[in-house]
Amino acid sequence: MDGPELSQQEQRILHDIEQDLSADQLLDRRLRTLRRGIRPWASSKGRHGPHGLGLCTALLGTVCAVLFVRAAATSSPALIWAFAAVWVLMLVCLLRLVIRWCRTVAAASESREPRAGG
Repeated sequence: MDGPELSQQEQRILHDIEQDLSADQLLDRRLRTLRRGIRPWASSKGRHGPHGLGLCTALLGTVCAVLFVRAAATSSPALIWAFAAVWVLMLVCLLRLVIRWCRTVAAASESREPRAGG
């Protein structure tokens, strides 16, 4: 450091703050995984916001419903196969949304639990 060193009291306060912060496991995990990788200019996974997957799922659900109605009305094998393909994609996206939601709920419940001896 270029400036004057911290006094004993300031060092003790800083140590206490660091100890309290390191006890928070969720914060510690987030700080450890904060790195952006080899290419810092590359976009991260959550770059498009938390609603991108939900919007994609809703769009796929709408396309799936339209294809289902059209396939039922015409009995066209191409429309039936298109419906099946879009339906599978929609289920995969929906499953990813449910997994993300479960992880969010679990992380929130972890952070709300009282710490032992704290």
